Amino acid sequence: MEKAASLKLTLLVAVLFCFVNSTKSTGVPHGNKVNAIAVITGREGGPKGSIFFFQDGDHGPTILNGYLHGLPPGHHGFHVHAAGDTRHECNSAGSHFNPHNMLHGSKEDEHRHAGDLGNLIVDVYGNAYLSHFLDNKIRLTGPHSIIGRAIVIHKDQDDFGRGGHNDSKSTGHAGERIACGVIGLLSY
Repeated sequence: MEKAASLKLTLLVAVLFCFVNSTKSTGVPHGNKVNAIAVITGREGGPKGSIFFFQDGDHGPTILNGYLHGLPPGHHGFHVHAAGDTRHECNSAGSHFNPHNMLHGSKEDEHRHAGDLGNLIVDVYGNAYLSHFLDNKIRLTGPHSIIGRAIVIHKDQDDFGRGGHNDSKSTGHAGERIACGVIGLLSY
C-alpha cells in the first residue's frame, strides 16, 4: 500500500513539474496565442494611445496594432526598453531591451537590439497608426519576453545606428523620451 501511495505521489510531482516547466517566464503556456497591450501616455495634455501586441505560438512573429495621438508630426524612434518602470518622464525604463548584447540597428537588421522597432510615423495632425506591424525579434513568451517591459516613444527620428553621433550605436540618437507605457498581458 505504501509503495502505491509513493508511486502516486511521485507521478503527481512529475506531472506538476512538467506543468510548471511548460510555462515560460511570463507564466504563459507554450503554443498559445498571447495578446498584450501598452497604454501609452506622455506629459499632461501630451501623447496618448494604445498599442496591442499579438503572438501566435512560441516562435511566430509579434504583430503590433495601435493608434496614438497628440504627438509632434514627423518620425519618432520607438523601442522596447528593459524595465517596465515609466516614472520620471519614462527615464526609469532603462536602456533598449537588448538580451543578446547587440549594437543598435534598424528593425530590418539581423543584428540589433531586440527592442529596436524603428520609427513611428506621425501625420500632420499628430496621429500615428500601427497596422499589422510585424517584428520577429520581440516575443510575448519565453525568457526574453517583453511582458512587463516598457515601450517608449522618443522625440527624434531613430538613425538606426548609422548617424555617426556618440549615441547612434546605443540609442539611434532618438532623443528624449516623450511617451511610454508598460506592456502587459491582455485579458478578454
